[in-house]
Amino acid sequence: MEAMKPADLYKILKLRSEVFVVEQNCVYLDLDDKDEQSIHVAGWINSEVAVYARIVPPNISYPNAASIGRVCNALHHRGKGLGKQLMQRAIAKCKASYGDNYPIKIGAQYYLLAFYQNLGFEQVSEIYQEDGIDHISMLLNNNNLRQ
Repeated sequence: MEAMKPADLYKILKLRSEVFVVEQNCVYLDLDDKDEQSIHVAGWINSEVAVYARIVPPNISYPNAASIGRVCNALHHRGKGLGKQLMQRAIAKCKASYGDNYPIKIGAQYYLLAFYQNLGFEQVSEIYQEDGIDHISMLLNNNNLRQ
């Protein structure tokens, strides 16, 4: 695994703060000791990070499941299909890294239900509140992968 350059890490953490802390007004500890164990997937336009997600290995966020989280899209890059491309890359990377032994579980913002369903995720929980935003748990099994 290659080390991330400090400047790239800074840009990723800045985007996460811009989206989750500032835009969504969520006060939470973003640095949760999972980043060092995670695989980071970013989409860059020139030298700017446009989209980002992290893949958390199985049994860290959820028992017997890998996870994709901290999914974010820079405000001025939304509506271009980059989020879908990012998730397709993240799902493929997750499967390549952990095989078919683990489903992928996510905590999705409820308003993105259709977006994640179109990628093959299924809702597996009732709506719950996290940082004042409606969320649901979703699961992607090997038999419901979509391109």
